[in-house]
Amino acid sequence: MPHLLITDDEASIRDLIADIASDEGYTVAHAADIRQARIQIERQKPDVILLDMQLPDGDGIEFWSNLELPDTQVVFITGYSSVDSAIKALRCGAVDYLLKPVSLRRLRGVLAELKALLQKQPTPGSTDCFARMVGNSRAMQLLCAHIEKVAPTQATVLLVGESGTGKELAAEAIHLASPRHQKPFMPVNCGAISPNLIESELFGHEKGSFTGADRQHKGYFERASGGTLFLDEITEMSMELQVRLLRVLETGRFMRVGTHEEIAADVRVVAATNRNPEQAVANGTLREDLYHRLSVFPLELPPLRDRDTDVLILAEHFLNKLNVEGKTKKTFSPAALKAMSDYSWPGNIRELRNFVYRSYILADTVIHGDFNTFELESHSAGWGSEIMVPVGVPLADANKQLILATLKQCGGVKKAAAEMLGISLKTLYNRLEEYGAAGDVDESSSFR
Repeated sequence: MPHLLITDDEASIRDLIADIASDEGYTVAHAADIRQARIQIERQKPDVILLDMQLPDGDGIEFWSNLELPDTQVVFITGYSSVDSAIKALRCGAVDYLLKPVSLRRLRGVLAELKALLQKQPTPGSTDCFARMVGNSRAMQLLCAHIEKVAPTQATVLLVGESGTGKELAAEAIHLASPRHQKPFMPVNCGAISPNLIESELFGHEKGSFTGADRQHKGYFERASGGTLFLDEITEMSMELQVRLLRVLETGRFMRVGTHEEIAADVRVVAATNRNPEQAVANGTLREDLYHRLSVFPLELPPLRDRDTDVLILAEHFLNKLNVEGKTKKTFSPAALKAMSDYSWPGNIRELRNFVYRSYILADTVIHGDFNTFELESHSAGWGSEIMVPVGVPLADANKQLILATLKQCGGVKKAAAEMLGISLKTLYNRLEEYGAAGDVDESSSFR
């Protein structure tokens, strides 16, 4: 069994963590300060240390930095979150950084992941349904707490948040924490499917129901039977299709295109939009009755700028994955960490991930940067550029100008333009096809 040392001056916290750790299969030792921690380490070398950053007889980070325990994993605990403390924790090799009051869900997840790592076994998907939702800010803890509440129910959920905030990951977490977790989770980007095909894609069609329908096709509602169907960019649906979706949600039944035979829809629907849904109702892009039917339990995903030190935790997470894949040991300089912490990240997690990837490619061993160079890199990718749209221009024309200008700013690289715009690559291709510009850009680049 892996051995855990809990070093914290609050006895109630030590006892609580010890109970959870025992349930997760750890043997546990306690220490109230650095002196007691040294004694416990002499008695038995821990596999994992949960270490308070501020102890009565010294600094937790300094204590850890002076220890020579290369095979021991450390997780810092603090009641005083700050950018500097997060940077220090990550720089000295911490695998995580927990805030008081400690999230029991997050603690269980961390302990399970570390145990699996120590035993060289994959963490079971049911152990921590939030494993891919990296971060421990108050905003993320609240979001995960709400997901835990709604997941066991059959309520439809509407996820609202800016592009790049991780709505699909949240939908998947709802699925994994639900009784449906052993059945399919099927994400559908409603904006990426041709308007002429989306009805068939959702509900299926019979052979011969339209030109080219040479066989029966089962739609997402059938293929996700027993599981969860995630409908992203819900406001991209036509009004006619919204009516059909509303009927399915209310009756629990649907029909394939080309037949009048009803089929039971045994699916849990989670929908998402990066627009203000009430404004979408006012603009006529979302039916009011469908909005109310979808938002039985609305959840708002926090933008990255409101997630405190999660920026640094996510950046290290992305860099660690790249280091593993590339068999490298690249690190961030303190200046780069400070720059990432100071930036507002209008593109949220997607923008951060792309920045880390780009910086990783360019760096030799250390990723350097200060605020000015960081901001310059972001703006050189297109953020901060402006286009002038006169008042009264139809929204479709304004969207066209924005998309074509962004594509030009990205040098014709459609993948980069789609990520900057916060839409899928397929959605971008559909829009360009509508504008008659799909072939205007050189397709020879391997970075499409």
